[in-house]
Amino acid sequence: MGMSDWSRRRFLAEASTGLGGIALAWMLRQDCRGAEPHFQPRAKRVIHIFSPGGVSHVDSFDYKPELERLDGKSLTTKGVLDTFFGRPGNLMKSVYPFRQRGQCGAWVSSLFPNIAECVDDLCFIKTVVTRSNSHTPACFQMNTGFTLNGFPSLGAWLSYGLGSLNQELPTFVVLPDPRGLPNGGTNNWSNGFLPAEHQGTAFHTDKPDPIPNLRTPEAIPGGRRQAGFELLQELNRKYAEEQSGDSVLAARVRAYELAARMQTSIPEAIRFDDESEATRRLYGLDNPAIAGSARNFLLARRLVERGVRFIQIYTGAALGGNPRINWDAHEDVKSNHDAQGVLLDQPCAALLRDLRRRGLLADTLVFWSSEFGRTPFTEGVGARGRDHHPQCFTVWLAGAGVKRGFSYGTSDEVGFAPAEHPVTVYDLHATILHLLGIDHTKLTFYHNGIRRRLTDVHGEVIREVLA
Repeated sequence: MGMSDWSRRRFLAEASTGLGGIALAWMLRQDCRGAEPHFQPRAKRVIHIFSPGGVSHVDSFDYKPELERLDGKSLTTKGVLDTFFGRPGNLMKSVYPFRQRGQCGAWVSSLFPNIAECVDDLCFIKTVVTRSNSHTPACFQMNTGFTLNGFPSLGAWLSYGLGSLNQELPTFVVLPDPRGLPNGGTNNWSNGFLPAEHQGTAFHTDKPDPIPNLRTPEAIPGGRRQAGFELLQELNRKYAEEQSGDSVLAARVRAYELAARMQTSIPEAIRFDDESEATRRLYGLDNPAIAGSARNFLLARRLVERGVRFIQIYTGAALGGNPRINWDAHEDVKSNHDAQGVLLDQPCAALLRDLRRRGLLADTLVFWSSEFGRTPFTEGVGARGRDHHPQCFTVWLAGAGVKRGFSYGTSDEVGFAPAEHPVTVYDLHATILHLLGIDHTKLTFYHNGIRRRLTDVHGEVIREVLA
């Protein structure tokens, strides 16, 4: 039977070479797409630590002594309180004590004792506002700039705009919470309308093999495999010529190429045998209660060392809104944040320390956020939980290009709204792109008659936080 008698579909249906075999056919094709930055970048790569569910800013990084004086009183000066569940209660003081830390004197609560020791590396932004008080659209906006799904994520935009720093690992890696996915699921790291190759690669962090079907089949004779590789290469080439407007095949081919290279790079990256006992203890791998989270943070550092452009670590899962496994503290802020805080605090602080001592913080930007904060008052009178609060919350940056031990923006006396310098998610994204050498108004993609961009038609670089 000649090649003309074969169809690509039939070949794929009948061939037995497997993913590993298909991948090896493309190892010689090296594609490191990426444009030149618009100006000199300060950061080469980004780690985004995302804590979905709504971390309470007034119980973590935004100290409000006035809340202690007003504890139990109603918040009548703000007019009608628009809350997610419509049950505004009375003001409640922080459930954690605060104290000043580091040379910069930043106030941090006892929720994060280890991160508190790193405040001289942090740049706090305390007046972030977002557009939705519902988890899923708010998560989408923090990750994609839009409250609707179907838009490219920040990591996808960076993959599209800057390309890869290596040929052995994905450009954009996602490390989900081992307990499950966030609200909105995989849409949070989607490529949207960008070419399919820019989709985030999510590792299966709860399994020994983080990427399934990656192992090379060993039972297929070498000559038979090589003949199959050559035939598939020719079929793919012809198909691509016939379907020149379709990026899916090109993305699939690139994925197979990368999969072939990852057959050696992934096992090496996820194997911690070369890490010292001191490093393992630093992250908390010796503590079964936090070991799953600790592995993600240590893996993030190893991926940074190996040139991954954008890494996203999730600390919080949706799973039906179970308050025991996300930050959604409707019932009781303290019990909820106690459970979630321990999973973030030690591994996150370890990552910051480890990056600094290895010299990686100089060209790596670390960004921590939730999708919104929580109300300074309780959800219902006499309750102990707090409702969703998009009107004002805190995020922090650390590393390449940002001021150390610095705080930007001030919330009002109870942390309800910005008193000065409100910051939108568009501004955050514009600033992150700027640190990577990208003008956010020029990183665009034409889609459905519109020249789209991450920041839509908004966004200003927060120049006050730049070092």
